Amino acid sequence: MPPGTILTGKWNGKKYKLERLLGLGANGQVYLATLGRSVCAIKIGTEAAELQGEANVLASLDGTERGRGRPPFLLDVDDFTLNGKDVPFYSMRYVPGAPLKSYLKKHGTHWIGVIGYRLMERLAELHEAGWVFSDIKNDNVLVHDFGRVELVDYGGMTAIGRSVRQFTEIYDRGYWSAGSRTADPAYDWFGFGMLWLHATDGKRLLQLSGTRLPQDRGVEDLMKLVRTNPKLRPMERWLERAFHGDFQDSREALKEWRLAHRKKDSREKPERAHVPAWMTGLLVLSVALCATLASVWLFR
Repeated sequence: MPPGTILTGKWNGKKYKLERLLGLGANGQVYLATLGRSVCAIKIGTEAAELQGEANVLASLDGTERGRGRPPFLLDVDDFTLNGKDVPFYSMRYVPGAPLKSYLKKHGTHWIGVIGYRLMERLAELHEAGWVFSDIKNDNVLVHDFGRVELVDYGGMTAIGRSVRQFTEIYDRGYWSAGSRTADPAYDWFGFGMLWLHATDGKRLLQLSGTRLPQDRGVEDLMKLVRTNPKLRPMERWLERAFHGDFQDSREALKEWRLAHRKKDSREKPERAHVPAWMTGLLVLSVALCATLASVWLFR
C-alpha cells in the first residue's frame, strides 16, 4: 500500500497513516504508521484467524511485560475495508533499531557479549511464560541505544510442546540434524547460536549449507566454523552446549553466557607494559648526565 494511505479501523475507529513498508512476511505486511502524534507499526494480514492468533500471543505477553514495568507491545486489533472486503490488522509498539549484523558492522563485534546477554534474557522470559520464539534470525533481532535488544515479528511464536509454526532453514536445528521441530527452549538456544555464526561468518556458513547434503549436515560442521572464527572461539564451549541443547534451562544458558564473556574480557585486558632493564638504565644515565652538565654550567 502506498505511503500516505489512511487506514481506518472498522470497529475501533482509529485512523492510521501509513508512512512506509517495514517488511514482508509469509503471512502479512508490516508498515510504519502514525496515529496522531504517536508512531507505531501495523501488521496487515490475509488470514484473520492467524493474525488474531498472533495478537492473542502478544496480549498474553503484555500481561507479563506490565509486571516488569515495560510498555505494552500490542496496541490495537481491528479490520479495515479494502475493495469492499474486511482486512484484518493489528497495531503494535514500533521498535527502532538496526538488524544485528548492521549494528555489529557499525559499532564493532565487542558488543556481542552485551547484546547476547540481553537477547538471551528476553528469550528466558518468553520460555518462562510458556512460549518459544522459534524464528530467531538477523532480521528479527533489532539493536539500538548501547546494545539494547528487541525481538520483532512474533508470527512464529509457538507454545512449548507444539510443532514449531515458523522458522528459517539455516537457523533451524532440524535442518542441521540436531533435533526435532518441536518447540522447546533448546530450539531457541540453537537459533541463538546460529545467529552469531551468521552475523560473524555468514559467507562460510552459507557455503557450508549449500555444499553439504541433508544427511551429512551436523553440529560438528558448525563447530568447525566456530573453532576457526576468532570472534567466536572464546564462546566455543557455550555454543557447543547450545547446539546440543545441553543446558538445564534458559537461566543457566544466560548465566554461562555471562561467565564466558567475563573470562574473554579478562583475557583481553592489556597487560601493563614491561620496560626492559636496559631502557631503565639508559634513562638513569641520561638523568645523571644532565645533572652533571647543569652543575658544571652553574659553578664555572
